[in-house]
Amino acid sequence: MAISERSHCRTKTVDQSIATCAAVSLFAFLFTFHPGSAAPDSDILKQAQQVFSPLPSNAATSEFPITPERVELGRKLFFDPRVSADGTVSCARCHQPALYGTDGLALPRGAHDKVNPRNAPTILNAAIQFAEHWRGDRKNVEDQAIQALIGSPSFGNADYASAMSKLKAIPGYSEMFAKAFPDEQDPVNQQNWGKAIGAYERTLMTPSRFDDYLKGSQDALSPVEQQGLRKFMEIGCSTCHSGPGVGGGMYQKFGIMEDYWKETGSKSIDKGRFDVTHDANDMYVFKVPSLRNVAMSPPYFHDGSVNSLPQAVRTMAKVQLGKTLDDDDVNELVAFLQSLTGKLPDELVNAPILPASAFEATITNTK
Repeated sequence: MAISERSHCRTKTVDQSIATCAAVSLFAFLFTFHPGSAAPDSDILKQAQQVFSPLPSNAATSEFPITPERVELGRKLFFDPRVSADGTVSCARCHQPALYGTDGLALPRGAHDKVNPRNAPTILNAAIQFAEHWRGDRKNVEDQAIQALIGSPSFGNADYASAMSKLKAIPGYSEMFAKAFPDEQDPVNQQNWGKAIGAYERTLMTPSRFDDYLKGSQDALSPVEQQGLRKFMEIGCSTCHSGPGVGGGMYQKFGIMEDYWKETGSKSIDKGRFDVTHDANDMYVFKVPSLRNVAMSPPYFHDGSVNSLPQAVRTMAKVQLGKTLDDDDVNELVAFLQSLTGKLPDELVNAPILPASAFEATITNTK
């Protein structure tokens, strides 16, 4: 979505924020297109290669490696609702394969049907982002998975001990945890729950035709999609929506030119990161979302207040840039954004068979 280079980019630290803004401002000065001067196709590709990069094959790191045993375990845990307080919530409840890793709701519902305060973003490609959740209050996908266990609008467990008791009561998991974490005496714990689910989620990459284009195949995008890409860079969207995720790499105020809720019709006003940091500079600041698969993941924004992609594009142009887009602009931008839709991983589309066990609402620890 469009974000102006005049905005105050915010990353993890003040120094990083200043450096990022300086870099994007320099890029905007050097590479900005000028309305009315259509760039040759080869120039669009060259400029795009300076802003974006293809998705990696996975998001493994030295701290969070991917092993077959961890991925297999994490995949089963991702789809298993029996570790939640009422036996209804799994990761897949809010991140459904059929809805491209989302749930189609403005606000997701957790255990005991409790409403989450913010929209559930797609889990696809989430592991390459610099933080998780709209306010960046989860460090990574592992941290998100761990804290979801005791989040009242998520799995809803009273504490980690009760969650692990449910998990240990399911035959088959103890052996899988032992194989995934062979050096631990008691591997069934919340940290390893997070590492296993994280390992699985770090495999959920969805490269699209846009990646083929960035690798040099100009025919991978149609003329109208390339025109939309040109416009995406021209009007400033790529200032914040850049890198392999086409976003997900910084924080940004939502509503630079005017209050966001005036355009979105939001029922309540969310203060964003301010409620996490209590820093006045973070008022209405949110993590810039990745636009990968954005055409398949409505509704949009932190509160799911906008249902259509064209309206989301118009809203961002107005509240971030102070621009009113005409229909041609919107159609071209939407065409480009649709090129970011990738193929769903088979390991997500095909749910695994889980270890057999009935859900038990209360499990007594006999030790």
